[in-house]
Amino acid sequence: MLWKITLSLMLYGCLLPVVAVDAADGGTLVEKLKSGGYVLMIRHAYAPGGGDPANFTIGDCTTQRNLNDEGRSQARHIGRWLRDRGIASARIYSSQWCRCLETARLMDLGPVSELTALNSFFELPQNREPNLRALRAFLANQPTDGEPIVLVTHFVTISGITGEAVSSGEGVVLRLKGEGEHEYVGRMGFGF
Repeated sequence: MLWKITLSLMLYGCLLPVVAVDAADGGTLVEKLKSGGYVLMIRHAYAPGGGDPANFTIGDCTTQRNLNDEGRSQARHIGRWLRDRGIASARIYSSQWCRCLETARLMDLGPVSELTALNSFFELPQNREPNLRALRAFLANQPTDGEPIVLVTHFVTISGITGEAVSSGEGVVLRLKGEGEHEYVGRMGFGF
């Protein structure tokens, strides 16, 4: 039971400081994203509360925990922050959860495609390994050049792929190494 309480506190920011990327480091990561062969995984913007209601249904936002005004503002800010640094468009993939889809759309970097491998398994532990396996396969099939790839997902998914704990609206950068391999490069905050 203690692990559930600790995980919940970590997931919802009580134990995690908000980390903003240092300008020099952030610039380096942005340059890498622009060069191709890199992926930005972002945890959805702020959605108050934790988990999802018992009646949660994919495709029905009225049954889900959603972004509030602060979260929508964060999502728009992330898109502006990236555009201001020269990333005007990207291949955007999102979890099917409404808070992720809304984050991805409000970033306004291009059309958003749903990717079930990005779905949360926080309350569905049986989906953890199948989702992570599918996401690794997806990453293995991405080109190591071309426009940036942005994945909007959940804490558990980012942690499962990288071992990193991120706050709402924070991201991590991965490098696609070819031959089905990828590696964690760094964290990216967006200055809010």
